[in-house]
Amino acid sequence: MKRQLPMLALFLVATTFVAGVVHLFTLRFEAGDIYPPYSSLRADPLGTMGLAESLARLPNLEVRRDVSTTSKLPEEKNTTYLHLAAEASDWRWLPADMFHEIEAFATRGGRLVITMRPVHGPDFWSGSRLGFPVSTNSSAATNAPGLKGGRKGSRPKPILRDDAALDSVSLPKRWGLAFTQVKLKLGNENAYEPVVVVNQTDLPLPPELAWQSALVLTNLDSRWRTIYSRGSNPVVVERTFGRGSIVFATDSYFVSNEALWKARHPALLAWLIGNANQVVFDEAHLGVTESAGVAGLMRKYRLHPVLGGLLLLALLFIWQNAFSLVPPTADAARSEFIVGKDAASGFVNLLRRNIAPRAILDVCFHEWTKSLRQRDNYRIASVDQAQAIMEAEHARPPRDRNPVRAYQDICRALKPTATPTPNPASQPEQKL
Repeated sequence: MKRQLPMLALFLVATTFVAGVVHLFTLRFEAGDIYPPYSSLRADPLGTMGLAESLARLPNLEVRRDVSTTSKLPEEKNTTYLHLAAEASDWRWLPADMFHEIEAFATRGGRLVITMRPVHGPDFWSGSRLGFPVSTNSSAATNAPGLKGGRKGSRPKPILRDDAALDSVSLPKRWGLAFTQVKLKLGNENAYEPVVVVNQTDLPLPPELAWQSALVLTNLDSRWRTIYSRGSNPVVVERTFGRGSIVFATDSYFVSNEALWKARHPALLAWLIGNANQVVFDEAHLGVTESAGVAGLMRKYRLHPVLGGLLLLALLFIWQNAFSLVPPTADAARSEFIVGKDAASGFVNLLRRNIAPRAILDVCFHEWTKSLRQRDNYRIASVDQAQAIMEAEHARPPRDRNPVRAYQDICRALKPTATPTPNPASQPEQKL
């Protein structure tokens, strides 16, 4: 039981650590602050999860998110595609193929809603977040993203072929629509104050809205219908393409979670969605794309049982190496183990366990005499003297015997004597 306590404590610590990490990630994902602003996966005031979940509760309306890495709009009819918090600089130039894709989607009955990221400062044209220079000539089109472009640091969807960059068209030329800016008033605490935009139609929409962006539309083609305007500058417009339509709005605040809490306008949101059977939130242009890694493939092909089986095998392997499945026998539990440090220590332990102290001298002398056949370095007189010492030791009474003294006497008797070196002068001279 004592051997199992460290493993049990380690298991409890590991379980507590894993539970804490899971709880931490759960809190982060519930708040959604790991996602970019205006993402439908974000639940804080900067997200649009409130709109997505509210629409999902409506009958006969399907809501989903587009996190694919392709630049294809849905093929289904009566679909509203929400492209929220777009960068105005990303829409100045688009590939001709992207214009064709958008117009084909609208023509077959789709509705594309494009809302821009709120702009407050005076330098929104100073450069794109994608890192390419913004200008009005065609050189800017070589790097211009399309509908599925990504933010800086994200992974934009690849929409341009190698030869498609030379076939880009400006937004004013293709659709008769351009962006400009009318400054917002700077209020208290260096915060920009919203402006009032007015409904210019007879649609059942709110007569006025609080607009949080300085961005406005200009140079509109006559085919665009102004829905809301800031003075003489349109901020929300709509244009019909076949059986569908395209909507541009220069602000995204009115679809955020904060707006739905503080100043919601259900009629405006209903008009924005239109008569759609399904609503698609574009997450890819915000940098939220599906992962093609091992975890994504396991979720796609539902390999969760395989992962559970591998985990179970790993736990069984650890258990097998940590504990014996066969209980120890009683004899094994009572056996004594003497660990020797080297060969000499092992020999000494063996002698101590199997030979009585009073017989050790006899055993050693007997084994020594057996080895004399392979030796020739002892004189016969020395061996006879050692034999006499052993016989004298045996003749004494047991209480008078002294194995140590006898051993020392034997060692002195067997010690070789120095052989005198012959003197050459004493030997007779040999005659040749």
